[in-house]
Amino acid sequence: MCWERLPVDNDSLNIAGTRLSSRLWLGSSLYPSPQIMADAIQAATPGMVTVSLRRQTAQQLADNDHWAFLQQHLTATGCQLLPNTAGCHSADEAVMLAHMARELFGTAWIKLEVIGDDYNLQPHPLQLLNAAERLVNDGFVVLPYSTDDLVLCRELHQLGCAAVMPWGAPIGTGRGLQNKQQLQQLRERLPEAVLVIDAGLGKPSQAMAAMEMGFDAVLLNTAVAKAQDPVAMAAAFAQAVNGGRQAWQAGLMVAQQQAAPSTATVGLPFWHQEHNA
Repeated sequence: MCWERLPVDNDSLNIAGTRLSSRLWLGSSLYPSPQIMADAIQAATPGMVTVSLRRQTAQQLADNDHWAFLQQHLTATGCQLLPNTAGCHSADEAVMLAHMARELFGTAWIKLEVIGDDYNLQPHPLQLLNAAERLVNDGFVVLPYSTDDLVLCRELHQLGCAAVMPWGAPIGTGRGLQNKQQLQQLRERLPEAVLVIDAGLGKPSQAMAAMEMGFDAVLLNTAVAKAQDPVAMAAAFAQAVNGGRQAWQAGLMVAQQQAAPSTATVGLPFWHQEHNA
């Protein structure tokens, strides 16, 4: 199964009627300082920047230097804000936090996280589906963080989630795309869905590989925030994502088991052609 490739000059990512400026999305935590975070955002010009509510009150948010700095630079760069429900372990908890985020941040967009295991931070499939259905019905633009399980991702898409975001590897590990075959199958079986690789990426080459597979975007945080030079790493990821997308749009060659000469044998001596046959 194949999905439509748009012309390169007409290639943009649209989710829920919103055109996003970039297919690289960044998290806003773990940076050495708010200034380095802002500089990394400036260097990457991401399409989305995630922020965690973590049950802060409106006054706490107003007094939070990190949030004020982030808000200032989001406005300057035109990035879309994406609140998340990080730290939730049940559907009820995630739904409550999402409603708080919509009120405090003034956006119906939500990155839905419902963790089922504290060791590898794997999403809880049943609680995730429950929360996603309720939030879609409440008018949210829901982008759930999930595993790469085909059935789970298909159910989330069919519920009306604006995008589905399977992990490449557990959060913060930097292991990259641990199950490429499964991810490739996911892309092929859900050609109409917006699919974003979320979590586990550690290198720009891994982000490029995800884009070459046809994924619509990548979301990462630790790989940039914990780099020795977060600003330079943000720029490197931006270039990798663009390069991977362009490669997929151009159409990658089909891998073959047998070698094939790149130089034509026409005009070579007859005995040489026989030897190459």
